[in-house]
Amino acid sequence: MHVSKLFAVAVAALFQVCIADAESILRIGNGAEPQDMDPQTMSAYTDQNIAIALFEGLVAIGEATSQPVPGVAERWETSEDGLMWTFHLRADAFWSNGDRVTAQDFATSFQRILSPALGAEYAYMLYPIKNAEAYNTGKIAADDFSKVGVAAPDARTLVLTLGAPTPHLLSIVAQPMWFPIHPATILRFGRLDRRGTPWTRPGNIVSNGAFTLKSWEPNKQITVAKNPRYWDAAANRLDAVVFLPNDDIAADERNFRAGQVDITYDILPEKISAYRKNNPQALRIDPLLETFFLRFNTKRPPLDNPKVRAALARAINRDAIARILHGSRTPARFYTPPNTGGYTCETIIPDDFDAARRLLAEAGYPKGRGFPRLDIQMNNDAVNRTVLEAIQEMWRRELGITVTLTNKEYRVYLDAQRAIDYEISRSRWVGDFNDPITFLDMFVTGGGQNQTHWSNAEYDRFIAEAGRASDQKKRHELYQRAEKILLDEAPIAPVFFGARTYLISPRVKNWVPSLLGVHRYQKVWLE
Repeated sequence: MHVSKLFAVAVAALFQVCIADAESILRIGNGAEPQDMDPQTMSAYTDQNIAIALFEGLVAIGEATSQPVPGVAERWETSEDGLMWTFHLRADAFWSNGDRVTAQDFATSFQRILSPALGAEYAYMLYPIKNAEAYNTGKIAADDFSKVGVAAPDARTLVLTLGAPTPHLLSIVAQPMWFPIHPATILRFGRLDRRGTPWTRPGNIVSNGAFTLKSWEPNKQITVAKNPRYWDAAANRLDAVVFLPNDDIAADERNFRAGQVDITYDILPEKISAYRKNNPQALRIDPLLETFFLRFNTKRPPLDNPKVRAALARAINRDAIARILHGSRTPARFYTPPNTGGYTCETIIPDDFDAARRLLAEAGYPKGRGFPRLDIQMNNDAVNRTVLEAIQEMWRRELGITVTLTNKEYRVYLDAQRAIDYEISRSRWVGDFNDPITFLDMFVTGGGQNQTHWSNAEYDRFIAEAGRASDQKKRHELYQRAEKILLDEAPIAPVFFGARTYLISPRVKNWVPSLLGVHRYQKVWLE
């Protein structure tokens, strides 16, 4: 080829690279393949990371403060008795297809998530609304939603009537299960109360967030593109966000070093020391309102015996696990993370192998004799395996019992946990908002997130009373009593409190530490 032609080709290629680089595309490791893009049926933290890009509720959560900020509602007020909340929607709030976002859209969305047929695990988050629980549990007929405290007197006004004062209502309203859905789009593909229909697929989905769903390549990437119809689109400096659902933490880190990922989902604990020494500006260890714990299926013998569960919960050296994790996490000897909304549990689960052996003997298994082989289910994650192999060895050495570890693909693992089709399950919970109720109301009888078969009427009563108490001191006293019951009966075994450990490129700006792990991508930019 002639030299001048070679030069022309090279210049053209360089021009194309520059054009590609000029696009502002944030690439994020997201840990797992999403189950769906339906904000009302999702429960996985990794799925909600994507939902926050696609949808926006009445209010949002500020990253740095964990406090509610305006979303679709530009303002709101509440009655003196705290029972009526009126939200005023923005005039410039639109769906991605150009339709206006209306108060009736929200009302229909709330009716949908509360519909018993949908089976939404998070429906209980709307129970502060008057008669919401009765509607969700079938005590009010499906065609009689007018009895539920949701009204849309006009297109830009939504009124919620509560069953009791709920001081933290705004923090609840900011959660994905409160996001609006576009009713006409769902109806194109089936019933409103039917889950798993194709309405959430690229080309079908209509959303109201700062981004729209551009493509979804299973087990490869999900791309969301800037939504020009979003009310604050002018302030969004990103053209797109690419979510990479890679549960291989080591591969995520290699992709980061190769410049293919801007923010990893996690980092292997054994890599932390090297980054602290050699590349500290890339390493982030941010506070995260999270607890890593084990769930026990309380209907499966011998886990139906509280003494067995209590023995397993005590036979864990949590300090040793913190060392395995290179000090990136702290031991959890109670369930709710310390200082959650000013609350810290006073009941402690001791790391006490002697007490564990006594409890196991009292349950009929001295030195582990006759104890059946149990299985711990987990999703594919190197941190999970590291921690659970340590617990597996502790129980073998100290209690004389054997447990196996079963690795499952993330969606299969979630389905099994939801169906309580396990013996012991690796679990983690990131708080939806900064209040102990987001951890403790999970375990009420029949709760969508309970997933243990455990039930205790006194626990249920304390949680219900706390939800109605306007005085924080009284609420915290009730939480103390409830959490003591939870820890004594041990349907769960807390292991460590979380932190967000990850790698971040210096070109990512305004990615602030977020206690709730929530980031509104339209607030981020790249240099």
